[in-house]
Amino acid sequence: MTKISEISYKGNLRVSSKHLQSGMQVITDAPTDNHGKGEAFSPTDLVSTALGNCMITLMGIAANTHNIYLGKIDAEVYKIMDINPRRIKEIKIDLKIENKNFTDKQKKILETAALNCPVAKSLSENTFQNISFYYY
Repeated sequence: MTKISEISYKGNLRVSSKHLQSGMQVITDAPTDNHGKGEAFSPTDLVSTALGNCMITLMGIAANTHNIYLGKIDAEVYKIMDINPRRIKEIKIDLKIENKNFTDKQKKILETAALNCPVAKSLSENTFQNISFYYY
């Protein structure tokens, strides 16, 4: 087991997390719909965003492994919360890939990699993952 971060409560529903290997820091705030100011990512925003980051990373790994030029990918991430219990109900991610010349086989390789990323496999079955791939 490797220690990856140290987390510190800063008051007023704000938390600072330090990534030990890089020294990078992330600040979170409680969202405005849950007593917070919404001045930074909320923890559930980070979970949702981590799914998109993980998918794009795995697409990059698959592209490198299969000698596919990946090019530019952007993603839009949406989060739908449930009320009782309060949890992430749905994460919607629109992956926009700037390459309309992929073969069907290449698309399958990339999409399979994305859909099987570690974050996707770690989320509860109760969290619906609504993932779309757009090639342009």
